[in-house]
Amino acid sequence: MGIDMTLLRDLCERTLEATDLPELGAREEGKVRDSYVNGDRRYIVVTDRVSAFDIVLGTIPLKGQVLNQIAAFWFDKTRELAPNHLLDVPDPNVSIVQECKLLPVEFVVRGYLTGSTSTSIWVNYESGSRDYCGHRLPEGLRKHQELPEAILTPTTKAPKGQHDELTSRAEIIERGDLSEELFDEAEALTGSLFRAGQEWAESRGLILVDTKYELGLDENGGLVVIDEIHTPDSSRYWYRDTYDQVMSQGRDPQALDKEYVRSWLVEQGWRGDGTPPTLPDEVRCEAARRYIEAYERITGAEFVPDLEPPDRRIRRNLGI
Repeated sequence: MGIDMTLLRDLCERTLEATDLPELGAREEGKVRDSYVNGDRRYIVVTDRVSAFDIVLGTIPLKGQVLNQIAAFWFDKTRELAPNHLLDVPDPNVSIVQECKLLPVEFVVRGYLTGSTSTSIWVNYESGSRDYCGHRLPEGLRKHQELPEAILTPTTKAPKGQHDELTSRAEIIERGDLSEELFDEAEALTGSLFRAGQEWAESRGLILVDTKYELGLDENGGLVVIDEIHTPDSSRYWYRDTYDQVMSQGRDPQALDKEYVRSWLVEQGWRGDGTPPTLPDEVRCEAARRYIEAYERITGAEFVPDLEPPDRRIRRNLGI
């Protein structure tokens, strides 16, 4: 289990940064995923790009393979709890999914008082705010402390390069983004997914701290989970066995997710404004190691990277 750090350093020069696969359909570029839409099918190619504070910063070796396969694991595991859009995984970096109508809200479920971005619950709490996305927070909470109960804290979906904004159930309904009935259905669905995710993470020696869900509507108007689920990009994971100790010492829990990159950026004095610092290879490799460990912890399987040049491999596996 684990991976050779020398291999990761070599792979820093061979990451999947961009795709050009017009044979698959009309291209839509996200911060990390390139999608190709063809009728009622969408081909999602998960690149190695990494973003923080809603800005693309570069690449992390093997990140796309890890994310795509963790998402596939969770989609399969939670299919009985909630319908999802996954149809097939023909390549380590590619998922074929059912095309759905995207809801204009990101459903962020938080179980702990943590975070480093301007929209995070801890940054808002530390600044003195006790009203957060329509929830009243009690006094006297500490950084990284578990909340009395997990809460849904939705955000708007900003275009690429812009920042998501905090919102609330009341604001979403008032704006007409979602009906009251649909929001409540989405809240119940994401709550059940988060509880299931926390239970599984606990069994694997991890804490699922918070996560982001994206939802869509299928052709019959039913809710469907889309994009990704419980990956180290969309979720925060901590080690369970050291959590109490670091809390008693006033230290930050060790993370197996993108928070490592965000924390490094904050240490350099960058929080999303101006030109970001360049990620050094040692940071890129350590981030990759953590992503891979997250895969192995969550799935219980060894991560076996496919080292063939990704463009050639993807074309062959998709028959284009």
